[in-house]
Amino acid sequence: MMDKKFILFWATLTVSMSAHAQQQKTDTLATANAEGDDRNVMLNAADSYKPREIQIGLPSEDVNVYENGLPVVYSSSVHKLSAHWRNNASLKSTSLMSPSESAIVTGNIAYAVNTESQLGISSKAFQGSVNWHGNHYGLNTFDINLNGRIAPNWFWTASMYQNFDPGTQKQRYTDFADRTQIFHAGVTRVFNGGRGKATLLYKYSYSKNPGSFNNQGPFIYNEDGSVSEFQGFKLGRYSYVPNGGHLPYYDVTTGQARTWNFQEAMDNHANELAFLFENTFNKGWKWTLDAKYMDAPRANNVDFGGSTISNVQNGVLDNYLLTTDAEGQKPYTGYVEGRRTWIHLGQVRSFMLTSELANQLGHHKLRIGINEWFYHLNYNSSSFQWYGTVCEYPAILYGNYYNSFTGTTARTQTYDFNEISSEYTQGSENKLAFYLTDTWQVTPKFRLLYGARLEYYRMSADRIAIGRFDGFYVGGKDAGGNTVAPANVTKNELNYAATVQGTYALTPHCGFQADATMVTRYPRISDYAGTGPTDEQYKRVTIPLLRGGLYYRNSWLDLTSMITYIAKSNNIDQQNLTNPGTSESKTVLLIYNIHTLGWTTSAEMDPFKGFHLHALFTWQKPQYSNYNASVTFNNGNTMSVNADKMIVKEIPQILIEFDPSYQLSKSVRVWSSFRYFGKTYANLQEAFYFNGHWETFGGVNWQVNKRLSVGADVVNIFNVSGAKGTINGTELVTKDEAKKYAGYIMSGNYLRPFTVEFTASLKF
Repeated sequence: MMDKKFILFWATLTVSMSAHAQQQKTDTLATANAEGDDRNVMLNAADSYKPREIQIGLPSEDVNVYENGLPVVYSSSVHKLSAHWRNNASLKSTSLMSPSESAIVTGNIAYAVNTESQLGISSKAFQGSVNWHGNHYGLNTFDINLNGRIAPNWFWTASMYQNFDPGTQKQRYTDFADRTQIFHAGVTRVFNGGRGKATLLYKYSYSKNPGSFNNQGPFIYNEDGSVSEFQGFKLGRYSYVPNGGHLPYYDVTTGQARTWNFQEAMDNHANELAFLFENTFNKGWKWTLDAKYMDAPRANNVDFGGSTISNVQNGVLDNYLLTTDAEGQKPYTGYVEGRRTWIHLGQVRSFMLTSELANQLGHHKLRIGINEWFYHLNYNSSSFQWYGTVCEYPAILYGNYYNSFTGTTARTQTYDFNEISSEYTQGSENKLAFYLTDTWQVTPKFRLLYGARLEYYRMSADRIAIGRFDGFYVGGKDAGGNTVAPANVTKNELNYAATVQGTYALTPHCGFQADATMVTRYPRISDYAGTGPTDEQYKRVTIPLLRGGLYYRNSWLDLTSMITYIAKSNNIDQQNLTNPGTSESKTVLLIYNIHTLGWTTSAEMDPFKGFHLHALFTWQKPQYSNYNASVTFNNGNTMSVNADKMIVKEIPQILIEFDPSYQLSKSVRVWSSFRYFGKTYANLQEAFYFNGHWETFGGVNWQVNKRLSVGADVVNIFNVSGAKGTINGTELVTKDEAKKYAGYIMSGNYLRPFTVEFTASLKF
């Protein structure tokens, strides 16, 4: 939906050394060092509540986090991952799933975080942990897990997560930038002499998080790719959200007038019941069956966007008179930005089951599995526009706007209802898949891993193919007299995936490794929330991944260097195109290709006792192809965007990571993480870009005794400030036009500011 910003969890070509090193050292598809991956994956300079983006050269299709073998949420396009999952005390372990494994067992080619719940299976009658996390902005997170033995072979677990986060800005419409509660409770029965177990787990989540509502701000864009403060506005510290109030809009499903205030439309709550089963039979066959049902009757969020920033005199802008009062007596003079708001309302239900049989048979390690994943979605989003002042806590201005619903012109704060990316879909999709993997130790030096997946995919959705317009709603009519009405689209298709990986040891220390993975799929239900692809546009999406290179390892060094190629055909994107210099925008459906060629070298080093260093360097060139679109604005002006052969926006061509850590003593460890993201383009046609920047983390952990540990961390050590992502309203600006925008005031997203964090954990 609107939050698919091409960041969605994996976006470029970085090949994580943790995953590569473990692939060399094990004979499974992919696991990874839990401690290292957990530390690196959960350090996110963009969002402290989600795993960071592990980049493979493509815009990702979804957030890939699994809990007990099943996706935390079937799709995060509506029900956000961070609304139903946090890295908390309810988890026993965290590891990383490679793109090849993910392709076979889930049908999605991306790195994925794999977590397991704490079930309390122990010889102790009672045990637990209490964790606290805070920062100097006032964050307080309380995280508790209690578990133990009920009776012989019966165990219980219970967890509570409470987050009170005021954010790095002081908001005036709410006390917390994130207020999330998650509860777990479960019981486990162990049988078959300890070789089997069955678990019933219940989970409840409630979350209010403004998301992109909160993380924007104005800045001055410089021609050299840097940004400067605009009138002292500090990105990340000052709020670009109005004080609050009530804004009128029109419900896209009924056409009825509604009122939204800043406390509403951000509620998310869900109930989930999971059943986990495993048993090891004679001759080593292990059977696992994981199933869960989740109901999220409220999966809501709000998006803010922006367009052109203008300097108005006496309230005059285009044909509007902008004033600070409803009567029109107080014209505004100063900078204003055309702002956009989308109110996303969703109801989600899902049932997911994954079952596997696995065994070691001689030189073969076999895994046979089945997925049965069902997803039902009822979703819509209403949109509107407004003008706000460009300052901290901007004022919402009044204008003499035409209301297409009432057919009158009046002084209101909002206008242009449901024209920009309003969405609607109801329906379901179902995946029934069978997969097989085999790790074959052909010779002592040569290991071959291969796997395949065949998936029957059914999608049935009600969508509205009519283009959006001012006054759009279900039951209304467009300018041609056509009634806006949902129509059903049903597809029955076969998706498939396959992978082959080989490792050959030239010597005990070095060798070759290569793999080839292919994933295919057809458009999903979320692709039909807008106008959706026509039958002529409905095509198979194909994603090939090819990698090959050398590895070397000895007692203190584990080094991998690989060349990688990855591509994606028929990618579907809904893009808002803004008429440059105005707030007018039109929504178009784009179908295009992406391909990336890159080189990655990564190393794990332990040169002396207590010291460890993970280092990584990636060069890549992600490019669009067949990316063309045109749009006609209300003044009759037709403009085109041509991003063919241009670098994919928001994806850097150079990435560098250094993650050193040192065990000062048996109880004290210091660590840091430095990540360099090279120059990234901030619009589609390479007209604007942001210079490379470092994202830095560091901290110290002290194991006070066997029960108590404390820590202090720093986010953004060097207090690097600035913008990231894309620049609002610049989609149609070309390279030739870019120079005239030097020194312009623009708006966009920003980096997390300097933050000091504290942790304490007590185990008993």
